[in-house]
Amino acid sequence: MPVSGGEVWADDTGGDGPTLVLIHPGWGDSTIWEPVMERLPEDYRIVRYDTRGYGRSPAPAAPFTQLADLIAVLDHFEVRSAAVVGHSGGGGTAIGLALAAPDRVSALTLLAPGVQDYPWPPEDPYGREFEELFTAGDPEGLARLGMRTWAAAGADPAARAQVYGAVDAFFKQGNHERPDPPAYDRLGSIAVPVLVVIGEREYPMVRDCVEQIVARIPQSRQVILPGADHLLPLRAPAEIAALITAHSS
Repeated sequence: MPVSGGEVWADDTGGDGPTLVLIHPGWGDSTIWEPVMERLPEDYRIVRYDTRGYGRSPAPAAPFTQLADLIAVLDHFEVRSAAVVGHSGGGGTAIGLALAAPDRVSALTLLAPGVQDYPWPPEDPYGREFEELFTAGDPEGLARLGMRTWAAAGADPAARAQVYGAVDAFFKQGNHERPDPPAYDRLGSIAVPVLVVIGEREYPMVRDCVEQIVARIPQSRQVILPGADHLLPLRAPAEIAALITAHSS
């Protein structure tokens, strides 16, 4: 489907039940949702898409923002309001939508979310190593870093496919992505009920960010899934599907 200055792959399953919008993480594409989708009620209408350069979406050829592309997907499928589920960086995009267009978000589920303007600690080793490897153009090194950081529960084929695919997308995106509006200091204005889910084996930097997000959003509650790492839709699909269903109904 067309978006400003480019295209993204997007899908709408149809259905007469509640509408869900699924936003994938930075370290994965929209296929990460498939184990969860298989366990959701059959009548749910599910909208998902690949952000530019990920999965089935072509690389960007012009500047873009994640929030503008999400709104373009909603407009394309004529989604006026939906329960929105965002994973990791996709959680930040979901938060941005709840702030920019609160009438379009009936419920918000955030899986190990980040917020782009959160004060990420500069001394954290992940950030330093990522920048060094990306600047050096080392995709294999980035993939190893991704597996070590985000797939602590196991280097199975599904996790490897998500992480290695994401590394390819990083280089496809280049420097075309532009930041969404600041959100971290505005979390207190989110009025919709928010469910935040995190894995017991989450990377500490993200765990700290999640704690701050939960503390700042008035109507929020947190669930911790035993044994799970950052790739929650792969590690606990049945639990995630049940939580989304309960929170979205």
